Amino acid sequence: MRQSILFVCTGNVFRSVAAEYAVRAQSDPQSCYQVESAGIKASPQSVPLVVCNPLIQKGIDPSAHIPQALTKELIDRVDLIIAMSLNHREFIQRQFGLTAPLFNEVSLGEETPILDLHEALPDWERDLVQARDYVESVIDHIWASVPALMARLSQFPGHRGLVKP
Repeated sequence: MRQSILFVCTGNVFRSVAAEYAVRAQSDPQSCYQVESAGIKASPQSVPLVVCNPLIQKGIDPSAHIPQALTKELIDRVDLIIAMSLNHREFIQRQFGLTAPLFNEVSLGEETPILDLHEALPDWERDLVQARDYVESVIDHIWASVPALMARLSQFPGHRGLVKP
């Protein structure tokens, strides 16, 4: 039986999408993991080009991705929920009574968030080059962290028990 992992961010168009697609791209096609992503405030929208382009350069095309909202039904069908930032972990705890580890906690052993663009650069619209560079650095960080994340998954109990390779 395949174990399922759900990455959660805000809009399901940046960090959680990058994590979902990076894990898919770096996993063996016969992998025992099923990977999804969702957002705590997801709404119908396209993945922005500033996110698509760096993923396409890595051989992933997320342009067909449709954001999905985090729901009880979605949570009930996955084994492990991984939050991208502190506010996502707090939302999951408050709304669903579950504790979700952070992406960096699972991959690097560090309880640090991966900040959204507006959190890292509040005036990001004033410097689009800096904004693009930040988005690309986050995608690169997520991509580079996936092997460690996959190696450490068994150390993190999901809400339905341990996730095992």
